[in-house]
Amino acid sequence: MVQAYILIQTEVGKSGVVSRTVADLEGVVTSEDVTGPYDVIARVAAASVDELGRQVISRIQEVPHITRTTTCTVVHL
Repeated sequence: MVQAYILIQTEVGKSGVVSRTVADLEGVVTSEDVTGPYDVIARVAAASVDELGRQVISRIQEVPHITRTTTCTVVHL
């Protein structure tokens, strides 16, 4: 299992709708509005790195009102 945090920037005033929309996507464990340089942080889980990439590219980045995403893969040191 591969997990990552997706840091999401949205259009002004759209973080709530983006957070709710992302939360409903397959593979999303949590999606929350936050303050700071990002508007929403989602935690996602997938069976492989390839599947994680497909989740980010084909699902999350297609959500309306998202302007930028940054993916931070969870590592266990």
